[in-house]
Amino acid sequence: MPFDLGTFLPALLTLVGGGFLSILLARVLTLILGRAVRRTRSRADDFILQVLGDTIPPAGWVISAALAWQIIPTSASGDRVAFGLAKLILVALLVRLVNRVSIRVLRGWAGRQSDDAVATMISSLAPLMRALVWTVGALFYLQNIGVQMAAIWALLSAGGIGAGLALREPVAEFFEYITILLDKPFVSGQFINVGDVWATVERVGVRSTRLRSINGEAIVMSNSELTGSVVANYGSMERRRLIYRLGVTYDTSHSTLERIPALLQEIVESGGDAEFDRCHFVSFNDSSLDFELVYFVPTSDFGQAMTVQQRINLEIVKRFAEQSIDFAFPTRTVQMIQPTVD
Repeated sequence: MPFDLGTFLPALLTLVGGGFLSILLARVLTLILGRAVRRTRSRADDFILQVLGDTIPPAGWVISAALAWQIIPTSASGDRVAFGLAKLILVALLVRLVNRVSIRVLRGWAGRQSDDAVATMISSLAPLMRALVWTVGALFYLQNIGVQMAAIWALLSAGGIGAGLALREPVAEFFEYITILLDKPFVSGQFINVGDVWATVERVGVRSTRLRSINGEAIVMSNSELTGSVVANYGSMERRRLIYRLGVTYDTSHSTLERIPALLQEIVESGGDAEFDRCHFVSFNDSSLDFELVYFVPTSDFGQAMTVQQRINLEIVKRFAEQSIDFAFPTRTVQMIQPTVD
């Protein structure tokens, strides 16, 4: 086609004029809305305004180019290619705009979380959100250029069913991971009991949780197994309740038996590391007169509680020996450590 200034000049003016008009529109919009945004003192509003300012000029140039192309006499196939390319660029710009804003909102939401695990989980959704926005944008573009969507929808449905069956277990574990993060039955660093497992939580993963047993070996348990079991969390205990019995011989005098509860209370409270609850003469056994001692240790650390118990036991042995109180071996011994509900 020979060059015709009367044909190409309007197209060129449309391209240049539309491009510069879009730049002017972006500047005016940024100036006007910027004043309102500064009043809110919100960084999110500033970011959205910046993204709009970055998106409007290239979109304006693309629209101007499409209008300019329409002025030039070309073949129908050429028009379809040009308009298809323009639509593709506009959809890409729109998807980029939505992605930048949504990711910024997602990260802002994660930054407001006090729990680092929850913040990490929210931030990890960013790739999924990007993929979703791009998928919706691609489907919108294909439908807009006239592609028959029935076959694509059927293919996506079949693929979705297959992927759902293949990924059923990982997806279930992922939702159990979200349940653990939001419900917080335990967090990293806490000591828990699940069935026969006594261990410290090292890391809560997307599919499984890594534990470190009291013997030192690493234990990996699926999140669904943890959420489906009874979990005793000792890490959130404010204090430990210790109960055990001790027996004295039958030839112990009545006055001595009366003094033993007060003596044991004095022993428990002497170190300043335990809270006395009660001590009673509870039973007559075949070879012993049994006292039950109950006290609290204000700690969640098992080793520290055992240190306190050891101090009390040694002091009991010492004080009983000083006062000539003889131990007996009861036929039934109870020694239990369990959390209390305060």
